[in-house]
Amino acid sequence: MANPILRQKLAAGEFLVIPGVHDMIAAVMTNKVGFDIIYGTGYWLTASSLGLPDAGIATYTQMVDRMRTVARTSNAALIADADTGYGGLLNVHHTVRGYEEAGVTAIQIEDQEFPKKCGHTPFKRCVPTQDMVDKIKVAVEAREDKENFLIIARTDARAGLGVDEAMRRMEAYDKAGADILFFEAPQSEEEMRRACEAFDKPMLANMADGGKTPILPAKVLEEIGYALAIYPSMTSLVAAAAMEKALRTLKEQGVSQTPGIDMFDFGEFCKLIGFEQVWDFEKRWAR
Repeated sequence: MANPILRQKLAAGEFLVIPGVHDMIAAVMTNKVGFDIIYGTGYWLTASSLGLPDAGIATYTQMVDRMRTVARTSNAALIADADTGYGGLLNVHHTVRGYEEAGVTAIQIEDQEFPKKCGHTPFKRCVPTQDMVDKIKVAVEAREDKENFLIIARTDARAGLGVDEAMRRMEAYDKAGADILFFEAPQSEEEMRRACEAFDKPMLANMADGGKTPILPAKVLEEIGYALAIYPSMTSLVAAAAMEKALRTLKEQGVSQTPGIDMFDFGEFCKLIGFEQVWDFEKRWAR
């Protein structure tokens, strides 16, 4: 059964701040800080595990395995990016079943043509509305846990087809049974407000640092009418910046300690990653 915490918090009207997780170190750190819902980001999990762009190159098999590892590592409920569902309607059915079996709590499917592209990059193209409606209906039917496993319907229509088309598509996806609506890449606060005012379903804000959408404080997003916000790129970009600075120090000065960058305690990280259990095992069984 999917983790009920996402459904319960949405029903209670609690605004949800959800960090993106790009690798298992990020997952471990969200455990330490105490987040109870995290986002498995397609862009950054693809970048971290394969070194490839988010352009429909990663396969279903690769991504479901990665999501399974995140779900195993994390203590939190996992919202997982599933791109377009990795193909047609039969693929969507298989993807929903596979992600649910892997321990995911909510699955995000978008209305781009396959192969898809990152929602904040150019040259996106959308499938006909009815094709996406059918995908949502298949996803809703395919899930085993009808109560707690949630379907997130994302439209990428804003970039190529305009706001009005994005609104029409969200209305259709709402009627098709999506649990959460995701208007990707609005380009102003006005557009964000328009979308939230139009629908009773929970609306998801994508706070993608460096993307096309204004980055707003959580309190403002809640006031606008969003129910939850994901921060898919924050941990990745922060880590990349710190690594670059530390690597330059190492290259130029030959030392690993970089002014202005704290280094996490190695002993504590050993405990966070599970070495204490290994040591306990060795004490019991080592000869």
